[in-house]
Amino acid sequence: MVRLRSDIFVSAVIRQAQVEGAFAVVARRGSEEAGAVFVKVAALDGTAALYGPAPQSVFEADDTGARRFSVLVPPGRPEAESDQRLAKEIRFDPDLYVVEIEDRQGRCFLDLVEP
Repeated sequence: MVRLRSDIFVSAVIRQAQVEGAFAVVARRGSEEAGAVFVKVAALDGTAALYGPAPQSVFEADDTGARRFSVLVPPGRPEAESDQRLAKEIRFDPDLYVVEIEDRQGRCFLDLVEP
């Protein structure tokens, strides 16, 4: 199955967040075609959650090409934890995208997999 380009996927996430009344921006541009996408959701109370690509093993059997995400830093944690994890991910893969969403409800607008 063909996977949607990263730049198009990021645009769709930002648009969905904006339609739902949240503020969203691209904080870091990655590889347009295949860059990993990370999404930080700030609840505007000093806490944030971080979501990143789900491990391939989670959905290999029924891969439809859709991007799925897992929780890297759970909601309610200090925002600095998400920033530290992002810095680590950027050191590992400088070609990644970072989308930042500000939403008091903490919505991520992603397809999440269960742990």
